[in-house]
Amino acid sequence: MTEHPATQLAALQSALAAHGRGELSAAALGDAARAQQALLTALPPRYGEVLLGLLDRLEASALFTEESCSFSRSELLNHLQAWVDKARSVLPGA
Repeated sequence: MTEHPATQLAALQSALAAHGRGELSAAALGDAARAQQALLTALPPRYGEVLLGLLDRLEASALFTEESCSFSRSELLNHLQAWVDKARSVLPGA
């Protein structure tokens, strides 16, 4: 049974928060986000493209031990949170 997109968005929000607290790796966050297919299908196609781009950059930033001008982990987390907030605003029933 497929979960409701709003449930998947809440799961993604939880995974993002866990990553921010250092409890979930960037790779695990990426895997969790990519697994939310009902959510990605319910949103306009551009949302999926943006999310995947942000996840790719976050996973690449995990290769660096310090912030760099190209890969600011905190900035990427802010962008991911903004993505979640915007997705919530366009997702019916969220």
